[in-house]
Amino acid sequence: MRGLYIHIPFCRRKCLYCDFYSVALEEGFAERYASAVIRNIKAYGGGFDTVYFGGGTPILLAPYLGKMLRVADVAEGSEITAEANPCEMTDGSLEMLLKAGVNRISVGVQSFCDNELQALGRRHDSNTAVQAILRAKAAGFDNISADLMLGVPRQNADSLETTLRQMTELPVTHISAYMLKVEENTPFGRNTPLLPDEDATADMYLQTVRTLEKYGFHQYEISNFAKDGCECLHNLKYWHAEEYLGIGPAAHSFLDGRRFGVPRDLNAFLTSAQQEEQLTEEAPDPTEERIMLGLRLAEGITEELWKPLEAALKRIPKNYYSITDGRLRLTAEGFLLSNEIIALLISEL
Repeated sequence: MRGLYIHIPFCRRKCLYCDFYSVALEEGFAERYASAVIRNIKAYGGGFDTVYFGGGTPILLAPYLGKMLRVADVAEGSEITAEANPCEMTDGSLEMLLKAGVNRISVGVQSFCDNELQALGRRHDSNTAVQAILRAKAAGFDNISADLMLGVPRQNADSLETTLRQMTELPVTHISAYMLKVEENTPFGRNTPLLPDEDATADMYLQTVRTLEKYGFHQYEISNFAKDGCECLHNLKYWHAEEYLGIGPAAHSFLDGRRFGVPRDLNAFLTSAQQEEQLTEEAPDPTEERIMLGLRLAEGITEELWKPLEAALKRIPKNYYSITDGRLRLTAEGFLLSNEIIALLISEL
């Protein structure tokens, strides 16, 4: 079955590094937006086995998520995720998420060091994030993911250790650890703060991999770590090149061999049926896609895919990959250079 991504493009305040499409939530927009989402789900037809509410700040529309899910024809027992800002995770909003059918929550923690959170322009402090996760667990969420950012202003190995230790002590089942990328059209892009250099950031990435493995979070994708059985099933659809439908401005889809997106325009989405923008002129090459996406995953790619690439593989240092049980896998060091490695291997085709 397909996955369903629903973009909720509303935030209380934009973070200094964020390039995701989001706007302020004005009065009356929540209900109008929910109606537009429902309109478009009906246009494509239901039938999904994963749902992901991303943003923006999806928890701001907690009273409306159930209405969207009811028209989506979601299979029983499906993974249904909603992203949440710690500041918005009240007992009331968490109860509404549970009643809507959400059974997995992704908390935008980013750091447990207050000076780093301030530098990122986050609205919460470390204690707010701790209490939000504990509140989610008490409310009935057993599958809780937390986001972590690497290479942020004021971060070093010691402060990262503080954040990792706090995360692993909380009832978290999944951690997404992303290296900060400075985007042009953001406050950081216009006035870039002092950041750890590339070598320091790479060291912190490897520190994260080692520490999380020690505490039972196995790495299953470049930036994602999970306790056994808690991998994000929706995101795995992306990396396994399975079909998914994206609803909302800036959302992307992969259906019937086509990759297409929706313009970053809230008013256009509210007033008319979803407009598809083709992302590529031609259908993606399935072999290239399987190599590119498969090498993002710890499971790697099969011999059928890597065997024709052996000439290029010989030009890659041995510590960047391994071949076991017939599968080619990148190591943690290889993940740091995955774009370059994948480009080199695909050029062999």
